[in-house]
Amino acid sequence: MSVCIFVGPTLPVAEITALLDAVCLPPVAQGDVYRAAVSRTRAIGIVDGYFDGMPAVWHKEILWAMSQGIHVFGSASMGALRAAELHTFGMRGVGDIFAAYKAGDFEDDDEVAVVHGPAAIGYPSLSEPMVNMRATLAEAERRRIISGATQERLVESAKAMFYQDRSWERLLSEAVVARAGEDELQRLRDWLPTGRIDQKRRDAHAMIVAMRDFLAPDPPPMQAPFRFEWTDMWEISTQSAPARNIVDGASEEKSNDDRVLDELRLDAAAFEAVRRRALLRHAAAAKQPWPTTIDASAHRAAEQRLRMRLGLLRAAQLEQWRRDNGLTAADFARLVQEEAQLAAATTRFDETLRRDMLDQLRLDGEYARLVTRADAKRAALAARGMTTAGPADIGMTPIALVAWHFEKQRGGSVPDDLEGHVRQQGLANVADFYRVLAEEWLYFRAVGADR
Repeated sequence: MSVCIFVGPTLPVAEITALLDAVCLPPVAQGDVYRAAVSRTRAIGIVDGYFDGMPAVWHKEILWAMSQGIHVFGSASMGALRAAELHTFGMRGVGDIFAAYKAGDFEDDDEVAVVHGPAAIGYPSLSEPMVNMRATLAEAERRRIISGATQERLVESAKAMFYQDRSWERLLSEAVVARAGEDELQRLRDWLPTGRIDQKRRDAHAMIVAMRDFLAPDPPPMQAPFRFEWTDMWEISTQSAPARNIVDGASEEKSNDDRVLDELRLDAAAFEAVRRRALLRHAAAAKQPWPTTIDASAHRAAEQRLRMRLGLLRAAQLEQWRRDNGLTAADFARLVQEEAQLAAATTRFDETLRRDMLDQLRLDGEYARLVTRADAKRAALAARGMTTAGPADIGMTPIALVAWHFEKQRGGSVPDDLEGHVRQQGLANVADFYRVLAEEWLYFRAVGADR
């Protein structure tokens, strides 16, 4: 793979690929840059990344990527933050947002933070980033739509909001309460639909152009202006289960049951449906109680999923929904707790649940079909002198293989949290998932496989 871009709501993938031959990956999280670097990419561009709900990308993994000769660019969002922090080490920042962080004009990560929907529906933005509000209000003042004093008051009011609640609707509503000039506010409302500035998108586009122009003459690998220190913490981090043997790992002969579950894992929706039915059997037999202890991060994640599912993106919408449904705040908290407990139960995959899933497949009449397909796949591998296969065996990088599976075979997009997806599928680590996909790729090429 030549270039990979970590991007989410800031810039459409089609706009990127029209300018640059690149693999577009979900917003970056901890460990993703390390995995891209292990896959021997030539350059990495970071636009979007996770701030909350999962660990953010490490500075150390970006430094390691650059020490391996990989050119790393950043812009617009998480990329601008990390580039401002690491530009002295050779990370290339692009755009006005990067420049503001580098100069110290911006310090808080909430300047670029935004709430967005899932990848499956194109990462729709559900809040307005502060940097876009700043740029838009500055342009409105420059065009004399609002006065300088009103611009300052609106910026202060927007900055005081929690980033998940920022929106033009709420800002202008609060400005009315604050007795800002109604004539000015109406002019601003009328101008916003055509005058609003998306600074993050502008900067991200500029980074893609900069990467294209930089890579066009085929520059040599990066010469890092520092010596990478291999610390004990780095050793522990890169030897963790998700990072260890990231391309290929030790292989063992699998049982028929293991192969059946691997076939089922190729269809995440089918896997989830079977697991949920197996959980009902599991609970009915009272083999193990439901989890009762839920940590704060899992509780927050469950609330966010529930509110997105119900369309309760604003605090006012949640309050109205509770009133409509006769629920108090305590009642809603109980619902969230139950959702978090259900999520914890459905992500569990132990030996007893494994057996229940296999039994459910037998009752569904699917077990024999999947065994037949698994046997055919094993025969196709044996014909090539293999008992198992990894990405290196088929001449593909892990990231390209993952993109082939999710985008071309499943007609969807790569999960935002690939490690979380793998855990939910009952696999020990990402390397195991890569082997499942590599074997499927070989089988598909050999027989034109049809699910």
